[in-house]
Amino acid sequence: MYMKKRYSILLSLLAGLLLFSSCNDEWTDEQYERFVSFKAPLNEQGITRIYVRYREDSISTYRLPVVVSGSTTNDQDMTVHVAVDPDTLARLNIEQYQSRTELYYEELTNDYFSMPETVEVTAGENTSLLDIDFSLNNIDLVDKWLLPVTVVDDPSYDYVAHPRKHYNKALLRVMPFNDYSGIYSGTALKTYLKGYEDDAAIVKSEVSVYVIDENSVFFYAGTVDEDRTDRRNYKINAMFNKQTKQVTLTADNPDMEFQVYGTPVFSVEETMDATRPYLLHRYVTISKIDYSFTDYTSVPNASISYTVRGSLILERKINTQIPDEDQAIEW
Repeated sequence: MYMKKRYSILLSLLAGLLLFSSCNDEWTDEQYERFVSFKAPLNEQGITRIYVRYREDSISTYRLPVVVSGSTTNDQDMTVHVAVDPDTLARLNIEQYQSRTELYYEELTNDYFSMPETVEVTAGENTSLLDIDFSLNNIDLVDKWLLPVTVVDDPSYDYVAHPRKHYNKALLRVMPFNDYSGIYSGTALKTYLKGYEDDAAIVKSEVSVYVIDENSVFFYAGTVDEDRTDRRNYKINAMFNKQTKQVTLTADNPDMEFQVYGTPVFSVEETMDATRPYLLHRYVTISKIDYSFTDYTSVPNASISYTVRGSLILERKINTQIPDEDQAIEW
């Protein structure tokens, strides 16, 4: 009886060792297909916003990650071919906006960027970087510029593009930035019907501010935003003077009857985070905003005048441990 029990224990241990060895061998084999894709996660609009420092007459480089999927390390050199993909952009516009062509994304023209036709992935590495050089001088951000990039697939190539389109394509909404652009809190900026400034105001929680050049930005008047097809008519330019701390507001369209009362000013304050000592909070405040304008397009055969008063505040969270500025800012 004792010998039988002993042999039974030994057989159980041997079976366990064989099973363990078999399980270990499974993990030495590739568990998934090795597909090539981009790391470009989509937001709720089905695009990827990328932030590029605006430099006048100079180049800024964005490094788009190229990824080889799989459970084991890539063991071969690959030459990955990439190209601009206007067909995917056309499908995106139709899916998002149907016949509202004024809201379509515009394909970024090659005047504003350059990129190589291939990127190398070396054996022993599962990632590489596609360097896209942007030269954005004089770009007009009233247009919603988008750069659609795809991994080119061909049977003769030494790789296979990921079969899912959201992996093998990158739809890059190019957002140049300077020290004053970004999403401002708009809760302290109030829009009134002109002549009724003592009545209830219209307030937007956020106001988007876009780059013009290194020291200038623009935003849209009142409650107008980039979802308005006529947004170009209500563009307000803001130039920041670092010496006087004043902001000069102007408008190019005389039909909006834009008038400024007084002179807005701005301030910049920086504080370190109380719990994350590496995180810098930078606040840009534009105060003493006081202007009026006329909305002459939203209601047929009618014009409505508004007064806008208050202030705007931009907060940037900057990780001081990251040297690349666009990566250091928590967008």
